[in-house]
Formats: sequence, structure tokens, C-alpha cells
Amino acid sequence: MSVAGSCHCGAVTIEAPAPPEWVASCNCSLCAKTAWLVAYYPDGAVKVEGETVPYIWGDRMIGIHHCPVCGCGTHWRTLGEDFGRMGVNARLLDGFDPAAVEVRLFDNAG
Repeated sequence: MSVAGSCHCGAVTIEAPAPPEWVASCNCSLCAKTAWLVAYYPDGAVKVEGETVPYIWGDRMIGIHHCPVCGCGTHWRTLGEDFGRMGVNARLLDGFDPAAVEVRLFDNAG
């Protein structure tokens, strides 16, 4: 069963193959400030439509995309090396309830 969602203004839509079984709560400086809960999917399994702008920082391994209209963070993709996965901001998925999934804490503050 696929799940869909969008940014706040609807300019970017996301369709994932299934609801996340778990999400990551990362404590890196960016995720802590933006409150992302990341659902991971195989690279290419998620359909993202609409213009996004990548934010690239730190080790420059991933582009963290956001809507240029409303600013919502939408997803991340690798910038070269294939990790075999991508991340989606699960909070944008319609009907997502963080209390209904396992939340794994990722310690990336170091």
C-alpha cells in the first residue's frame, strides 16, 4: 500500500511504496533544528514531483531537499556514492503518526 504526502503549500508531492515501519530521529545540528523524522526507502522507490532545492553541508555526501516556496524539508538523496537508500521527511506523509511507529535515535551530533 503506497503512501503520499506533500509539503505545506503542495508544490512538492511525495509518493512512497509503503508506510514507514520505523523512522530515525537524528540529533545532528540540522535535524535537531528542523525536527525531521526520516523514513528510509530504496533509492528510486520514492516518487518526488515538483521543484526542490538541495542544501549541501558538512561532509557533502547528501543533498537535503526543501520546497523553495514554503521551505518544508522534503527528502535527501546522495550526491555521488550510492548508499542504496534515500530519506523522506515522514512528517509530510498523509496520516503519519509518530506514536504509531518505532522511533530510532541516531547520534550524529559528534
